[in-house]
Amino acid sequence: MLARFRAANVLSFRGEFELSLLVPDGGDRSARTVEGLRISPVAAVFGANASGKTNVLDAMRWMRHAVLDSVADWARLKGVPRRPFALDRKAKNETSLFEVDMVIREDRYVYGFEVSDERVETEWLHAFPQGSPRRQVWFDRDGDKYRFPSDRLKGAKEPVVEYTRPNALFLTAAGSLQMKQLMPVHDWFKDNLWLVGSGDNRDPCPRFHLLNPEFRDRVEGLMAVTDLGVSGVEVKDRVTLLHHGKDGPVPFDLHHQESFGTRAWFALLGPLLKALNDGAVLLVDGLDSSLHPLVVAEVVRLFKDPVASPLGAQLVFTGHDATLLSNAHVERPLDREQVWITEKEKTGESELYPLTSVGVRAGESLERGYLRGRYGGVPRLGLGGMAIEVEQRATGATHEQCRRERTAGRV
Repeated sequence: MLARFRAANVLSFRGEFELSLLVPDGGDRSARTVEGLRISPVAAVFGANASGKTNVLDAMRWMRHAVLDSVADWARLKGVPRRPFALDRKAKNETSLFEVDMVIREDRYVYGFEVSDERVETEWLHAFPQGSPRRQVWFDRDGDKYRFPSDRLKGAKEPVVEYTRPNALFLTAAGSLQMKQLMPVHDWFKDNLWLVGSGDNRDPCPRFHLLNPEFRDRVEGLMAVTDLGVSGVEVKDRVTLLHHGKDGPVPFDLHHQESFGTRAWFALLGPLLKALNDGAVLLVDGLDSSLHPLVVAEVVRLFKDPVASPLGAQLVFTGHDATLLSNAHVERPLDREQVWITEKEKTGESELYPLTSVGVRAGESLERGYLRGRYGGVPRLGLGGMAIEVEQRATGATHEQCRRERTAGRV
């Protein structure tokens, strides 16, 4: 399971930010206790457009790419294909940081690295076997210097060091050379942090998954329960959805006859079911894009349900649907500890902070508080701001004149 993700100087984030799924005792009723840690199955990132929500997920995806592909893909490059903060020239001369805190079966690991444009500057792996509070430093890299301060990391290390280029990660090389003790950490990245795009940009559910009758049956069940009028899935030369017709099932072309919402839901089902099956961490950008609020709420509940998600799958998503914070649902889908906010500063830098850091009171209407801007993360528009802008451009009046006219009720 994912406990924490930390990064700095990446995309719209200039300084360091941390997304933590660790929760205190008494908070987040759906949290699971794993090796002495209480870890939430869900983290939701809210914020205004262009505030950095997607960049939180993109930073996680970039770290996954680095671990899996730095040996092969970066071999063709002179350096590291990172994306530091672009609105401050000084940022290009500073390193970008990535670190993940994870629990794999009975062991906890903290793995991270810092990269510049030229090379991997630092890299480290710390272990806490079987929930031990004592940290074991398995390796510590500083440029081309490696330290293995204890005998905890077994196996031949020199071949891996020699195989690791300056612009490649030691963990990637260890995975390529099948270094047994490091394979669980390397494979964690392979099996987790998949990113699903927003709305109609999602890739269709893979055809090869649908050829499995059991998997297709589960997809059909979730298509039916969302009341889309879909009675089945047909897999031939291409995938079509079957709809109820007077004379029997009628196939609809997925790309030309289905709505955005149907396509978005169908595309999400493949990654969603695989994450639940494997107990993996799924990243979804714009979970609520083209989907009804009741459907989105049920997706969140799937990951919080110990029966539907017996292996501890986790969902990290971005969205705007404030009803997820509302008691209008039979049971509010998101607890306070599961909500994070992104805010963009005047400098263009993004900030990420937990909802609990802004003094939310017990029993408070989170939906109302969020939409009124009490927690941040909403556009700075002002009531009637768009209409005033249109009037200004059309009439040449000043902003203050337009505002006064509206206040007086003449417009």
